[in-house]
Amino acid sequence: MSMHYFANPTRFTRLAERIQPWAEGLAGVLLVVGLYLALVEAPADYQQGDTVRIMFVHVPSAWMAMFCYSFLAVASAIALIWKHPLADLAAKASAPIGAGFTFLALVTGSLWGKPMWGTWWVWDARLTSVLILFFLYLGYMALWQAIEDGQKAAKAAAVLALVGAVNVPIIKFSVDWWNTLHQPASVLRMDGPAIHPSMLWPLLIMALAFKAYFVALLLVRMRMELNLRRIRALQLAERTT
Repeated sequence: MSMHYFANPTRFTRLAERIQPWAEGLAGVLLVVGLYLALVEAPADYQQGDTVRIMFVHVPSAWMAMFCYSFLAVASAIALIWKHPLADLAAKASAPIGAGFTFLALVTGSLWGKPMWGTWWVWDARLTSVLILFFLYLGYMALWQAIEDGQKAAKAAAVLALVGAVNVPIIKFSVDWWNTLHQPASVLRMDGPAIHPSMLWPLLIMALAFKAYFVALLLVRMRMELNLRRIRALQLAERTT
């Protein structure tokens, strides 16, 4: 099926109306299960104690921060190259969600870092690159607001998104390329996860919950943007008649 099959807003809206309730329900169930396993079933760490439970929110938030920006960049590329009418809308809708996940990752990372490192913040490569990611999200959203012409705003924001995409692999590999306080990857490793299953499963379930939440919220925001475009088109038509 071609990606242009859903270029029709009406067809997309019908599909979104079917998927959204399932995504919301899945997110809710997974979040409840994940939080129960993380807060009740998962053991305390032998060094960090119960402080390690921040991981079950912090790590999925950081994953989603990078995932949302990757989604934004891909959607922006599709909008620029293939002129897909809904691609720029998808990118625009995903930006506030990604910014929210990035902010959550920064806050929970700071809360986790204080008892572990003795400070709320260090300017190491991982933390600094995630902070830059947060500013990229803010800059992307600001461009949409600053330029009145929708087509020009979409193009300028898409260019910024693609330029900023270079920061995603920097975040991912920063702990390998530079000496940082941040621990190296313990889940996505070539030799398998270096984390006990009692902690790995709650972490993965929380990650899936956040992913389902992203899908649900993305569909809500895209439908809202489509409705706003219809309203603006009707208002423009009224002024010209």
